[in-house]
Parts: sequence; structure tokens; C-alpha cells
Amino acid sequence: MRIGIFLVAAGFPGTSPGEVLSGTVDAVVAAEEAGFDDAWIAEHHFMSYGVCPSAATLAAYALGRTSRIGVGTAVSVLSAQHPVALAEQAAMLHHLSGGRFTLGVGRGGPWVELEVFGTGVDRFERGFPESLDLLCAALSGGRVSGEGEFFRFREVEVVPPARLRPVVACTSEQTVRLAAGRGLPMLLGMHIGDLEKRRLADLYGPGNPGHVAAGVGFVADSTARAVREFTEAAPRWLEPGLAGYVAIDGKPRAQRDARKYADFLAGVHPVGSAELCAERILRTAEVSGIDRLILLVEGGGQERTIDNIRRLGAEVLPKVRARRDGTPGPVEG
Repeated sequence: MRIGIFLVAAGFPGTSPGEVLSGTVDAVVAAEEAGFDDAWIAEHHFMSYGVCPSAATLAAYALGRTSRIGVGTAVSVLSAQHPVALAEQAAMLHHLSGGRFTLGVGRGGPWVELEVFGTGVDRFERGFPESLDLLCAALSGGRVSGEGEFFRFREVEVVPPARLRPVVACTSEQTVRLAAGRGLPMLLGMHIGDLEKRRLADLYGPGNPGHVAAGVGFVADSTARAVREFTEAAPRWLEPGLAGYVAIDGKPRAQRDARKYADFLAGVHPVGSAELCAERILRTAEVSGIDRLILLVEGGGQERTIDNIRRLGAEVLPKVRARRDGTPGPVEG
């Protein structure tokens, strides 16, 4: 079982972007010291929900600050960039890190970066399969050419070559089938619970090529205190952050209620005492059938993130690993 942290570079009010970004890298270092297996970094554009517009760039910096922990992107937005250029970056990080880098990609949304970067809504709406295939071809260790609707170019050799299999964020049945058809592992988000994760894993089909399940991880002395701290702090980031999504496809959308979302996250993910966090991590693995988990650790604010990582590492990870090895122990109800 692999357990990692998930970082969105959350822009809490009153914290400068520089403080957020440096704190995000510090969190990766703390996660390595705390015994986590991985750290995954999100990418967002033109919004405070996450102030990291290039997950690959921040991953590179974090890889340079660490020596053991795996670092991934969750995700690099494929619809907003050229897949071969992203493959080149991934290949560099693969070689420079000694194989510690994992590229996670997603379709993204119909957001304003498509307009700013010139990739357009059409590529978002129907071009993701072509972009994904071109990315995989560029990461196959050889040559690549573009012969589709959105990419047409002569054959070139990808330098440096690398053989990598990206992880694909799946938020719809269509994308699940797309990933399954290519044998690519899925990344399932924290916005769904264990049963929905299991449904999508079953839809994917037999076998698990390395699926990843995202959730929240937040520990305190008691479950009541953890829930209170998280549900009071997280909306201060979520409310202005979620408002930053600017759609360009003309379709009406209701903004997610930040407080209800925080309540949902605290209710289904490892938010509580060390015993409860361990129980919910094990339950997610058992119910979903996915044994690679990443936990959002920033929900309590930047001043609480490093402490949260250290406590999860010291108090929760040993319980999870002991029980996975068959050692009995008390579980909080």
C-alpha cells in the first residue's frame, strides 16, 4: 500500500503566493521525513484555489529538495498545453530524479486558460483522446508524429527519450473507458466517496495498473476537534478559490457551496483522531479496491499543514501499516 500527500498550493486569504509556493515545497520535504511514499501537486490557472500554474515546474523543484519520495502531478492540464512539450518535461524529470517522477494528466474544464493559451474549447470538448494518445506516443521512448484533427506535424525524435505511463484523472465514465482502453491507471478525486470510487474501478474492468484514490487527511487529538478545525478553516480557502473558475463555453453552472463541501469532505475522508484516520484509510482501500492513496493535507491552513503532515506520519501511518500487516489494534467507532 502506498500513501502520499496531495497538495493544491492552496491560496488561503492573507498568505502571499510566494509563501504558499515555498510552503508547498516544504510540505513535500516534511512528507518525505514523515515516511510518506509520494507527494502529488495540482495545477490551476488564474485563481486562488491553487496558486501553482505549472505542476511539473513545482515538482521539479520539490524533487531537487528531496531524495527518496515519489513526486507526481495531480494533474497537469493536458487540454491547456501541447502533449509533446509536456512529455519532454516529464522525460527530463524522470531522468533527473532517478525515476521518482509520475506524470498525472487530466482533461481539465472549459476554463479561461483555454482562451488565454489558445488551445480552445473544441480541443477540450473532443480533443482529449487525441492529446492523450500523442502524449503516450511521445513517452514510448521513440519517435512521434501528429496526424490528427488538432495536431499535425512531421515525425520527430523525442529527446531525451523515456518510457513512462501517465496516470489519468477520471471524473466521468467516458474518461474511465478511455483510460481503460489504453491500460492507463486512473486518478479518482476527493469529490467522490469510496463506493463511487469502487463503481468506477469496476467500470474500468479487471486488473489495477496502479490506480490512485484522492481524499483528505487531517488529524487532531479527537475526531470532534479535527472536524471542527477542518470545517472552520477549509471554507476560507474554498469559497474564494472555487469562485475563480471562469467558464468560456457559455453553459450555466452553479458554484459549489464551500461549507457543504467541507462538511462532505470531513464526513467521508480521514478527518479525525489518529484511530479514525487509520480506519478510514483502510476502509477506502478495502471498499474501492485501490491501495494507492493520496491525502489533501492543506485544509487547515498553511500554518497547520506541516504539523498535520508530521502527525499523520507519526500517528496514523504506523497504525495503517501495522494493520495491513495483520497486527490487531483498537479502532475508534
